[in-house]
Amino acid sequence: MAACLRCPNCGAPLTVAGRVLSCAAGHAFDLARQGYVTLAPPRRSGARGDLARMVAARDTFLSAGHYASLADCIVAEGLAAAAQAVVEPVMASAGLVVDLGAGTGYYLAALLQDLPDWHGIALDASRPALRRALRAHPRIAAIACDVWQELPIQDARADIVLNVCAPRNAQEIARVLAPEGALVVVTPTSRHPHGLARDFELLDVDADKQARLHATLSPQLESVRRRELEFDLALDPADVHALIAMGPSAHHLDPDELRDRILALPPETHVNTSFVVETFRHTRPAAPPA
Repeated sequence: MAACLRCPNCGAPLTVAGRVLSCAAGHAFDLARQGYVTLAPPRRSGARGDLARMVAARDTFLSAGHYASLADCIVAEGLAAAAQAVVEPVMASAGLVVDLGAGTGYYLAALLQDLPDWHGIALDASRPALRRALRAHPRIAAIACDVWQELPIQDARADIVLNVCAPRNAQEIARVLAPEGALVVVTPTSRHPHGLARDFELLDVDADKQARLHATLSPQLESVRRRELEFDLALDPADVHALIAMGPSAHHLDPDELRDRILALPPETHVNTSFVVETFRHTRPAAPPA
């Protein structure tokens, strides 16, 4: 997938030789022993990626299938987008999916499973997450970078961009998305996760999150399809711990205090989850008046 990448220093195309990616200007990037590569501009403080314990909690929770309904919805949107993709023969692949803030690669792997010959690039600031993403599917490449900043992807090379409850840079998404490509965004609603947010003093989800999403992506991208997804989960204390420990609130909660509060939970806790899954495409010029 090196043919789809660009140098984070100068923007030139990258080529691969052995375990090194390099550009014509001489900038070189070594492949880590675990298999990912860091493509970030020099002398710039990067985003704080998820900690190893947060990544482990996410892997435990997702592997148990609690968000399988969300994964199914994402796959359905991705397959619909793939059906409309006009794939350029840049590499020996039917298409490319770029996952911004991919985490463990759970959703990217689910989509690739239903897209034979497509490949995926997982972008994340967390090295522990990228190590798991590489194991999620054999057609995933993993790149450490700050998705708030310039993406190390060449112009118009992504046929599908996934963005599941993760940061996004609208201008960069519009740049890397192919003309007929699709962006699939998943955002939690203010009702997520009902039943836990108050009891555990979790970070609130902004009620205006959807409006801000549209304002951020406009005018480059426009919504073409939107689906609200809600489902109830019956979780045991270990599941509740994983759900809380994998989210952004984990940055602010004391792990020992959280563990003690989890021990006081009943054998089963019902949690309502609520998401919006929305597909965006490049904004089309307005049709001239008849």
